Amino acid sequence: MPKHHGSTETVEKTNAMRILDAAGVSYRVHPYEENQSLTGVEVARLIGHDPDSFFKTLVTRAKDGSCFVFMVPVACELDLKKAARAAGEKSLSMLKARDLLPTTGYVHGGCSPIGMKKAFPTFIDETAELYDVIACSAGRIGCAMDIRFDDLRRMTGVSAYDITA
Repeated sequence: MPKHHGSTETVEKTNAMRILDAAGVSYRVHPYEENQSLTGVEVARLIGHDPDSFFKTLVTRAKDGSCFVFMVPVACELDLKKAARAAGEKSLSMLKARDLLPTTGYVHGGCSPIGMKKAFPTFIDETAELYDVIACSAGRIGCAMDIRFDDLRRMTGVSAYDITA
């Protein structure tokens, strides 16, 4: 997989891209027009991906305040009960949108599992194991990336579980 794709000179590097570059990890960038109203499925189609192989990154909080990151296909919903089981917690709730930037360094719609302010335990739906390469946010709205699943696992320690509703 080429490290960069398309007109990367016009794509401003995100924290996720800088971290991958520093680690020598190959990825392919898919810039698209920034539009907060696009759904994940629409973005997947825009960048030429099957929505099943394009994963959104969601952040949850446990009762004690600890955070957990979950990645599910863009057409799916996170099952909070399954997510809590995977994380070894009694229950989890979605992190409030206003808390996302101060907690992760990312905004809603542009949250990447790579390069958060802190390394949180990260889980991905088990369907990701069906793909050698998956897509996810590159760290801002208007920029997605392809990354080998094995590289994502190496960079984030992501564990695969059945976590979709």
